[in-house]
Amino acid sequence: MGPKETRDEGAGGAPAPSGWTFLSNHAHVLICLGRDPGVRLRDVAERVGITERAVQRIVADLEEAGVITRTRDGRRNHYDIHHCKPLRHPIEAHATVGALLAAVVSPGAAAEPQTAADSAPADESDDRQ
Repeated sequence: MGPKETRDEGAGGAPAPSGWTFLSNHAHVLICLGRDPGVRLRDVAERVGITERAVQRIVADLEEAGVITRTRDGRRNHYDIHHCKPLRHPIEAHATVGALLAAVVSPGAAAEPQTAADSAPADESDDRQ
């Protein structure tokens, strides 16, 4: 498969209608890391349709912006996403990285950190059915 065919792929490898997408490559890389925090950058590059070097630059950008933290896990890297960080452009700055991931990552696929509120027992007086 040539580079043109790869770049024109949409979700799930299906061809994108006209070669452009609504989200940037930075967002696509972030989504891949959100789905699988231990993914290899080579695999991210293949899924997004860009070079591995471009993915490395994007990961460096995301780290520098404080959106992700990369930690070494043996011979692999693990990527922690900071869901509370606001999106960067003024048009979407009211939203967070977590909201973006929640909107585009299928339910249960994003690796969200557990907060104290998540692990606290539910208040039984607030049972709504």
